[in-house]
Amino acid sequence: MQIAVVGAGAVGCYYGGLLLRAGHDVTFIGRQPHVDAINAHGLLLDTKTFNGRLPAIAATDATALAPPDLVLVCVKSADTEQAGRALAGRLRPETSVLSLQNGVDNAPRLATVTGHAVIPVVVYVGSEMAGPGHVRHHGGGDLAIGPSAASQALAQTLEAAGVRTTIADDIDKTLWSKLIINCAFNALSAVAGISYGPILEVEGTRNVVTSAVQEAVSVARASGVSIGDDLLAHILNIPAIMPNQMSSTAQDLARGKPSEIDFLNGYVVRKGAELGIATPTNHAMQVMVKLAERGKAMSARRT
Repeated sequence: MQIAVVGAGAVGCYYGGLLLRAGHDVTFIGRQPHVDAINAHGLLLDTKTFNGRLPAIAATDATALAPPDLVLVCVKSADTEQAGRALAGRLRPETSVLSLQNGVDNAPRLATVTGHAVIPVVVYVGSEMAGPGHVRHHGGGDLAIGPSAASQALAQTLEAAGVRTTIADDIDKTLWSKLIINCAFNALSAVAGISYGPILEVEGTRNVVTSAVQEAVSVARASGVSIGDDLLAHILNIPAIMPNQMSSTAQDLARGKPSEIDFLNGYVVRKGAELGIATPTNHAMQVMVKLAERGKAMSARRT
């Protein structure tokens, strides 16, 4: 299968690497340092069960991309439209496009720009780019994909590559549940610079997390998405089961990269305003991360 991974970061390189190892023809579209490393030395796939270099092709844009059978869109949410414009005109009618992105609205945004159907995917993986062209897997890796005529075949392809995949009939609920988890911990992990494990040990943090979750659940339900009453208990247990995981927002801040906070807590804030629902805790988390980003940028300019 001809596969294009648009966004050769931690998520794209992990899943693209597994598909590459399974024998598929994978092209990675990413930033120059990763592209140069992959073209020169192959993709270094570092997982719990495999550590080795895989010959691969990479490029900085999709202009020379042959029409693929499958596209994994793994760019940051702020880059969704740009990625869609790069893909427009390079997709065959039978090409499957999967959005493996944080947030709940990337698939429709991509579909609008490309004029092509996009299947939303919820990602449950801990991974990072440990260096140029080097993806390190920390845990997890399951995917939940939305229903479509191609979903069963896609799930079989992913399963054969070692990716446990389910088809979520209520993908909106799954997307929102993941978003609410991100709203609970991403900002706190980022601003404190700590993993999930110690977060709830600080007095008052449990109340803050609970408030952020309750606000987001109210917004989801007002948007017509059915979120179960058991989600909060599950979220409060995450630091115990993923103690060493740093949020993607924390990783972005540590590297001086723009975060996706406007598409996580910020999305809840915007949607809440549309629906007349107050979201002060999520707003505070969004602002805290924006301040941390500003501080990082000012420090970089001084040096």
